[in-house]
Amino acid sequence: MTTSLASIKARLSLALVAAVLAACSALPTATSEPVKVRVLAINDFHGNLLPPPGGIRIQDPKDRSKTLSVSAGGSEHMASAVRELMAQNPNHVFVSAGDLIGASPLLSALFFDEPTIESLSMMGLEISAVGNHEFDHGLTELLRKQNGGCHPIEGCKGPTQFKGASFQYLAASTWDTRNGKTVFPAYQIKRFEGVPVAFIGLTLKGTPGIVMPSGVAGLRFDDEAGTVNRLVPELKAKGVQTIVLLIHEGGIPVGDYNECPGISGPIVDIVKHLDKAVRLVVSGHTHRAYNCNIDGRLVTSGDKYGTIVTAIDLQLDRKTSELISAKADNVIVRTEQFTKDAAQTQLIAGYEKVAAPLINRVVGSIVEAISRDANPAGATPMGELVADAQLAATAAPHQGGAQIAFMNTGGVRQAFTFKPGGTVTYGDVFSVQPFNNNLITMTLSGAQIHRVLESQWRSANGHPIYLYVSQGFSYSWDASKPPGSRVAFESIKLKGQPLDPNANYRVTVNAFVAAGGDGFKIFTEGKAPLVGIMDSDALALYMQAHPGLKPSALERVKRLN
Repeated sequence: MTTSLASIKARLSLALVAAVLAACSALPTATSEPVKVRVLAINDFHGNLLPPPGGIRIQDPKDRSKTLSVSAGGSEHMASAVRELMAQNPNHVFVSAGDLIGASPLLSALFFDEPTIESLSMMGLEISAVGNHEFDHGLTELLRKQNGGCHPIEGCKGPTQFKGASFQYLAASTWDTRNGKTVFPAYQIKRFEGVPVAFIGLTLKGTPGIVMPSGVAGLRFDDEAGTVNRLVPELKAKGVQTIVLLIHEGGIPVGDYNECPGISGPIVDIVKHLDKAVRLVVSGHTHRAYNCNIDGRLVTSGDKYGTIVTAIDLQLDRKTSELISAKADNVIVRTEQFTKDAAQTQLIAGYEKVAAPLINRVVGSIVEAISRDANPAGATPMGELVADAQLAATAAPHQGGAQIAFMNTGGVRQAFTFKPGGTVTYGDVFSVQPFNNNLITMTLSGAQIHRVLESQWRSANGHPIYLYVSQGFSYSWDASKPPGSRVAFESIKLKGQPLDPNANYRVTVNAFVAAGGDGFKIFTEGKAPLVGIMDSDALALYMQAHPGLKPSALERVKRLN
């Protein structure tokens, strides 16, 4: 039997195709492999261009019952950390959960936080939620941070023209009631090898209670989970199956910086109410570090002040765009590990040259460190020092005639670390009180003061919001009693004498608290208010008048049970 040439060619072609198919099946199919994405995240940077005093506190690896301080943070080191972590995956994005600015050290605050916006833009930050501190100076000023231009009153103070942020702020839950629109876009979609990932950004619903009223005038802050869930159908209609939430709200963890054996606080309830499409939540606000699984989702937070960059590795299904897996690592930005980035050093040097005379002016001295660590009653040496300074600045009759001063916990941002010679500079003082709040002295009755003290235990998340008190004022509180009944009136004393519920007293607080900030609405009932000097100036004057300060003994507030 003979075989035609055409038949032989056909058989050879079929054999060749079969061989090729067999060879291909033996090799991994590139298009079937997951798309690997790295998300780098920070939160609560607060303009800390230089490493913050004290770095970050972590558990001692040799004895977990103890803690130790690790030198960490600062934009020079953080830029290097971000660059190294980005280099490990070409599919990357650098994001933030808000409070990049506000409550900043003087080097940034003196220039309206323009140096911080420039610094983070240079690092490659792409997306940020809006935190509550972004509203410290109102929406118009925040829009200037995004878009650039000189300050409308102070003009251009920095060494270069301010061009605004190269990253995009997101604010899904914050509405301008004047035009019915969100103040920034609600979300941003980024594609990695064609796979879309949506980033939703929003701040906490309670922002109006922790920002000066003028900063949020005309704005509405919606429920966090409700806002996100309303956006999910819209995003899915655009082909998005993987949704990342950047939220400026957080929790209080149990455990070290890279674990989460337990967590409480607002973030837990918010996450449990989120649509199941949201599988990754980058959080902040509480200035804590954690790496958690809440309700089957990965929830992270990276401490504060640039001491941690969270590296989150995602695997995405190339065909369905769904998230296959997510894991995180809170990387400490150790100053000894990550070298200084030259561009960041140059940026800082330019601003330091302009600011140095004010920052480095010596205003006082201490004989040992004055910490922010609280005792069981909720008092701290730094908090009591600030309260004493504010009382001293407003005690004279022409300055307000103050008899008592109260200081809110969140307004004390740093401690005084002990440096050679014990010197304290104006830059140190401003780091403690960076809000530029005037002091307000008002008249309250003894009964109203009692209500103020009881209101320290009325926060929605169950965590007390303590007030630090000035010297000469004292009281006791009973932890076994229910909120609203913890302070026995007879325990409240001024200069050793019981407070009279019907008598009037002159009380000093900062402008934020006077406006009802941190939920202390009772201060809005104060009579005959008198505006005083700035809080940071009050502390500087007190330091000048009291050289060689040491920590208070923390005997003003006593906790029972």
